[in-house]
Amino acid sequence: MSIGVLALLALVPIALALVLMVGMRWPATKAMPLAWLVTAVFGVLFWKMPVMFVVASTLAGFGGAINVLIIVFGAILILYTMRDSGGMETINYGFHGLSRDRRVQVIIIATVFAAFIEGSAGFGTPAAICAPLLLSLGFPALAAAMVCLVLNSFPVTFGAVGTPVWFGLKNLKPVVESAIASGHADGLASFGVFLKDVGEWSAILHLPMIFIIPLFTNMLLTRFFGRNKSWTEGLGAWKFSLFASTCFAVPYVLTAFLIGVEFPSLLGGLLGTAAVIYAAKQGWFLPEDTWDFGPQSTWEADWTGSIKPEEGKEYKPHMSQFRAWLPYVLIGIILVLTRINDLPFKGMVSAWVISFHHILGFETVNFSMKPLYLPGTIPFALVAVLTVFLHKMPAAKVKEAWTDTFKSMKNPAIALLAAVALVEIFKQSAHNTIGAPSMPLSMAEACAALVGSSWPMFASFVGALGSFITGSNTVSDLLFADFQYGIASTLGISKTLVVAQQAVGGAMGNMVCIHNIVAACATVGLAGVEGLLIRRNCIPLLLYGLVVGILGMVYLGMYPGLF
Repeated sequence: MSIGVLALLALVPIALALVLMVGMRWPATKAMPLAWLVTAVFGVLFWKMPVMFVVASTLAGFGGAINVLIIVFGAILILYTMRDSGGMETINYGFHGLSRDRRVQVIIIATVFAAFIEGSAGFGTPAAICAPLLLSLGFPALAAAMVCLVLNSFPVTFGAVGTPVWFGLKNLKPVVESAIASGHADGLASFGVFLKDVGEWSAILHLPMIFIIPLFTNMLLTRFFGRNKSWTEGLGAWKFSLFASTCFAVPYVLTAFLIGVEFPSLLGGLLGTAAVIYAAKQGWFLPEDTWDFGPQSTWEADWTGSIKPEEGKEYKPHMSQFRAWLPYVLIGIILVLTRINDLPFKGMVSAWVISFHHILGFETVNFSMKPLYLPGTIPFALVAVLTVFLHKMPAAKVKEAWTDTFKSMKNPAIALLAAVALVEIFKQSAHNTIGAPSMPLSMAEACAALVGSSWPMFASFVGALGSFITGSNTVSDLLFADFQYGIASTLGISKTLVVAQQAVGGAMGNMVCIHNIVAACATVGLAGVEGLLIRRNCIPLLLYGLVVGILGMVYLGMYPGLF
């Protein structure tokens, strides 16, 4: 078969998932298993993979999914533990009274605080926490959902302690190590260095948007929800916005370069939140005028849902702010201590390894896990247990938090098991009996022939498409990293830069991801406005992709020898 036919066949499972989840509004729990089944059948019929090879690949994919599910479990557990201990309500209470200006509230809550939540937990938690908080402050539900979705972009590449990079790009390890072994990696020392390089370039690509997108989000807010329908009113808080962006961006970029991919959003969000709260209390950089929505009697019908702003929860403190924040501070400290190579703790948590080699006798199919090194175990689950004592939780509340966590794992488990198994078949299809390129490489070669060396202008939109389909930057990277790497290899351009654009694109795709939109709307009582949000959020998405594409072309010209 020609490369064009193979590319179209490889595209079918992805297109099927897109049609089912977006066009027919199937949940991922149904769409992804069907997409996996089609991938398995195509692997046997067209790539001539032995049936047991496909089964082995599926089992390896299940193992990989368990790694992610442990992280998801830990992230949800700490969230529910904080909810039931009263810690989260205390944190939310602390945000009240900082400023009455809605633009400033967007910057504090939906930008830097949400970035911290994304960096520590990820997987949709920023909108689940921040949108209801904005609603309680008097935001229209539609406005709260919109700003939280748009601003949950630049932190996502390094969300959930860097999961989209260190796990989402794991399938590139064999090809990168092969390039290193053959001397074609331009001095690259290891796959770990490659991941760090991708993280550095991702931070650089995100950097302009860290300053642009909060300003633009406030412009969207005043244009669509202001009394004057003005774009320019959103710029009234520009001093505070640029200050907040700087407070986040400096530790974000420095962490990406000096430490690695696990901490940029977490530390940038934590330090940025502390800085902007202090600045707001001191009255620094605040706008001279106070912008607010018009009277609720003038609001459009689709701005609110079943939960009206005046019915929003009144937050009360249950403890000191220090005690409330202490679990998150511990998470940050433990993560740093267990990720620095020069300290003994990394070796301690990495010592226990569970591995399965040559699954069902196939040499290329392997799986390994470091249970204690996964952040879902240490620090998330560990800190959740410590929080029981730190916040003096009664046994009934502890039971409720753990029960709700287990209940919430059903849908993510089904979707992730199928999605990662699909990706593993994609990867293993390179080992076929007809000498054909793998499924992602087939698509890459076909796209390379169509687009040529201008591919960096489009690369981030592929990542966004992956997030739009799957609801996850991590799964987008799992789906398309091989594809992006293959295109870069075929065109002879920087593989590190193009893969970084994939990681950035997967993050910006969160703005229009149907799963995130439905979840965000549900937290503020909205229904039936998903299409409206997608249309509006496409504006910042296109802006984001255009900036990243131009930067990619510029950097490609500046660093043509970059691996």
